[in-house]
Amino acid sequence: MIGAARQGLALARFLLSHGAQVTLNDQKPADSQDMRAAMASLPDPRLRWVLGRHPLEALEGATLVCVSGGVPLDLPIIQEARRRGLPLSNDSQLFMEAVPCPTIGITGSAGKTTTTVLVGRMAQAAMQAPRQAWVGGNIGQPLIEFLDQMRPDDLAIQELSSFQLELMSISPHIAAVLNITPNHLDRHGTMEAYTAAKARILSFQRQNDVAVLNRDDPGSQALSEGVRGSLVTFGMDEPEPGQAGVYVEMGHILYRGSGAPLEVMPVSSVALRGVHNLYNVLAACAIAFAAGLPIEAMRAGVEGFAGIPHRLEFVRTWRGVDWYNDSIATAPERAIAAIRSFHEPLVLLAGGRDKKLPWQDFAALVRQRVDHLIVFGEAAELIASAVGPLQPGERPFSLTRCSGLRQAVQAAAEIAQPGDVVLLAPGGTSFDEFRDFEERGERYKQWLMELS
Repeated sequence: MIGAARQGLALARFLLSHGAQVTLNDQKPADSQDMRAAMASLPDPRLRWVLGRHPLEALEGATLVCVSGGVPLDLPIIQEARRRGLPLSNDSQLFMEAVPCPTIGITGSAGKTTTTVLVGRMAQAAMQAPRQAWVGGNIGQPLIEFLDQMRPDDLAIQELSSFQLELMSISPHIAAVLNITPNHLDRHGTMEAYTAAKARILSFQRQNDVAVLNRDDPGSQALSEGVRGSLVTFGMDEPEPGQAGVYVEMGHILYRGSGAPLEVMPVSSVALRGVHNLYNVLAACAIAFAAGLPIEAMRAGVEGFAGIPHRLEFVRTWRGVDWYNDSIATAPERAIAAIRSFHEPLVLLAGGRDKKLPWQDFAALVRQRVDHLIVFGEAAELIASAVGPLQPGERPFSLTRCSGLRQAVQAAAEIAQPGDVVLLAPGGTSFDEFRDFEERGERYKQWLMELS
């Protein structure tokens, strides 16, 4: 197994529990904090650790090579495994090969975590013990961790990334593609390759399976030609005659299948900010209808749901300024969605590591909506260059460059005035300074709470 983070450790535990001999390989050295913790959590003598690099000797005796999602497939060790004819897999593929219950898979360039959590809440509201809804995959714990506990009448709901889908050859019974916009081009190289990876969630469906697609997103809608089973769509306007789907009309979310439209809930029941989050709710309802969940469960899943950490998360009001954490916004497109969720004067913190994505639309929106821009991290100069020089009397009224996020928080505290919103919506990944977007969001909240 290559990669000893969350997915690799979960899969190692599962394989060891089933009597396998496992080699766990990671480029981090054995004396790193992460690897010390990983080794302490798996003290099994049948587990061989190969750390600090990816030597070809790690393949000795292997009959299967499993690759964690964050590991690029062009590594020499993976190329050598392919040359030797060793099959490649990952935790999601092995889970799908053995899962005893129906499955829902959710992917997309944005919104998949919120949508997955919403569907999980709906499913949990619909089920009575001993039936259970299991939620995981690319969020929380990999579901293979719980495979041995699952029953045939349970429901497994998993978020799937393009990295995971690249190696998968099994599709979920219900497969949703929320949207496809430029993302992870530093990994996939081209939009065509990225789209192909996302489309694999549908590629292995059968006639009695269901695809859920976004009518309003060209990337998602284009996949309708390859649907093998039934199709349920979602979007703002009513679907075409004969097409099942979720839509909005007169302030209410409706579903139209083969009969008369059904009212699901008022739009006012959605507590989440932003049009993009309304799309997430529409998607969750479409998936729930495909899964046969009752409308009452859909309402219960949405009502009172204020979001998940690091996704337009309200942190605190300090000196009359509201501070929000959208550390999950690791692409310019997602930062754009976050900016559009506010009408208040904005102080924006943007930066991190670039993913070779276009910044032009982000820059245009900053010039329209952001009063003060603070850039930080590796992408600071790239973002500043995209926005261009300040123009007197035009937004942004100031542009501040910071080396890291902590300095950016301090700069925002000095700039923001009562009535403003300070928004962390980086547009870049966290890997120049932090382990992942979650650590970045937690540190942001920590430093913000330390302001006095």
